[in-house]
Amino acid sequence: MRTDLFDFELPPERIALRPASPRDAARLLMVTPGANPELQDRFVRDLPDLLQPGDALVVNDTRVIPARLTGRRIGRGEEPRIEANLHKRVDGSRWRAFVRPAKRLVAGDVVRFGDEGKVCFLGQLDATVEEKGEGGEVTLSFAFHGGILDQAIAERGEMPLPPYIASKRPADEADRSDYQTLFAKDEGSVAAPTAGLHFTEDLLARLHMRGIALRRVTLHVGAGTFLPVKTDDTADHVMHAEWGEIDAATAEALNRTRQEGRRVVAIGTTALRLLESATGEDRVIRPFAGETAIFITPGYRFRAVDLLMTNFHLPRSTLFMLVAAFSGLDTMKRAYAHALVGGYRFYSYGDACLLHPAL
Repeated sequence: MRTDLFDFELPPERIALRPASPRDAARLLMVTPGANPELQDRFVRDLPDLLQPGDALVVNDTRVIPARLTGRRIGRGEEPRIEANLHKRVDGSRWRAFVRPAKRLVAGDVVRFGDEGKVCFLGQLDATVEEKGEGGEVTLSFAFHGGILDQAIAERGEMPLPPYIASKRPADEADRSDYQTLFAKDEGSVAAPTAGLHFTEDLLARLHMRGIALRRVTLHVGAGTFLPVKTDDTADHVMHAEWGEIDAATAEALNRTRQEGRRVVAIGTTALRLLESATGEDRVIRPFAGETAIFITPGYRFRAVDLLMTNFHLPRSTLFMLVAAFSGLDTMKRAYAHALVGGYRFYSYGDACLLHPAL
């Protein structure tokens, strides 16, 4: 499909720079497709009333690491400032990263991140540029390994706020909790599964009292989620692979939910993409552990998910393409137009919508 079909005007001031407080005070637009889509203005705290007993929420329990590092190139001439956004762990000491300015680095260069800290020898964290790829991507080989490296990154790193937020303000201490979901457990993401940011302990308690189940899966979100679709046709866009896991007990529980006529509700596009990657043509969800690069656009036949809660996404993004596939492109354009007129807040710290599938 033509990428420009997924374009729309988004005033920059509609991109939220801070989350709602409390988190479940964010607005929630319920979208029911049809010839005249039904659009209901609600709040996230209303979610228990919008779901049915026996429904199963599927949340992503990945934990975001402070993956944005700032340092300088050392060892040859001047020492230019280098910014690195780690996006995929290769092994215990190597990460793939997007760097700026990439033109100042060549294979073999050493970048020194931070001059103070509790872990690193002489207070320094050094990484060698092992390989350069396209689009500013490099492979960094760090001088430390495993848990020591993780601690050093945690000391020096900032939370990897999306570019549309980071360009307007720097990350701060508040982001270390704001940009982490209540479910965060397994470290590995360099972007938050943002639909999960709206949940509070009070909301979870009310969902439980309503008889709504909570199931956890893990998808480590990569920085590729921020990359715009630059091709003219969606068929030419290449998705970055991300690692995910669904254990056998969770797959069995979700299959039982659907067998009983209940609904699987994906909390976020990351949970949805992982569920769809683990589900066969027979609509059976199977245990999964591995990478997925699934790219969902209109025409895709959903197999695992009955409802989707997600934030409002950017124009021409793979995420807007996914919601257009789920509820219909015309429906989502009407919904987003309604949200813009109604003052909804967009993107990672913004409001949410609860989507029903296209008929």
